[in-house]
Amino acid sequence: MEAKTLHITNGDYLTNRLRKATFIAGDFLVWREMLCEGPTIPQIETNESITVRKDFLKKYYHITPASYEEKFVSEIHKIKHVSRYDTIVLWFEYDLFCHINMIAAIHLLLHNNIQNTEVSLVCSGQIDNEQRLYGLGELTDQQLEMHYNQKKQLTLNDLELASHIWTLYSESNPQRIAGQIKKQSSFEYLSICLRAHLQRFPNMRTGLNTLESNILEMIDTYKISNIKQLMGYALAYQGFYGYGDMQMKRVLARLFQFLKQTKDRLLLSERGRLALQEKKNFYNTQMLDWHYGGVKKYDYLYNNETHNLLKL
Repeated sequence: MEAKTLHITNGDYLTNRLRKATFIAGDFLVWREMLCEGPTIPQIETNESITVRKDFLKKYYHITPASYEEKFVSEIHKIKHVSRYDTIVLWFEYDLFCHINMIAAIHLLLHNNIQNTEVSLVCSGQIDNEQRLYGLGELTDQQLEMHYNQKKQLTLNDLELASHIWTLYSESNPQRIAGQIKKQSSFEYLSICLRAHLQRFPNMRTGLNTLESNILEMIDTYKISNIKQLMGYALAYQGFYGYGDMQMKRVLARLFQFLKQTKDRLLLSERGRLALQEKKNFYNTQMLDWHYGGVKKYDYLYNNETHNLLKL
């Protein structure tokens, strides 16, 4: 009897390409979430968790509860029948956005009896002879097939590590995540993503996090005409965050006090220059009810010398 495969993918674009590919067979579960933003609960399939996510996505991203039910909840219900599959292939990218979704998916799988199921990962990132990192959707059909043929089989230790980190992410002590950064695993980019996550908390000197400070540095370094062009720069040079337009728009909205628009160029305001030079702390002007998993962003400060978090 032919082995049956479930592919858990990071979005519709990739899924549509894989459905047409001749080297792929099996069923699909499309993971349409952005768990790197907003509050989370470890057991994401529960009514409590679904309500929390619906409320967040409606408030900040204007995603209706009905849409969330249709596009995400209906998909994860497929995991109830996961025992019918012999193999599961995870298709997630190298960035934080994808990795948080991936560890949540693994956590959910482990709670649905996959002891006898082979789980593998197809992860994009570094490509031979290329300087930048590539997302799965950017790969050619030939490259996708090569990635699939070279997929990494995940061990039980890998799966349990990912599940454990998801639990830590959804709990109220992000300092414990730092202890997972040096753990050995088959996840090539997990350690980098965890560091990037910790750097999302405000810097203790400026009140801005690493991404926010990098955006101010872009404005100071490059001749950027307006907010629209800044969006392009921020998306292209964001590093390992993996934010899309919706997430980056929310980031930029918090930075307007640090910018000023002239006739032909976007510049730093006096506040922006003080923040970039680390001469003033703007923590009190930035505070917002903004969650990363189980904690509020402004309940912790990041020390960029020790790479640790300080609880306020």
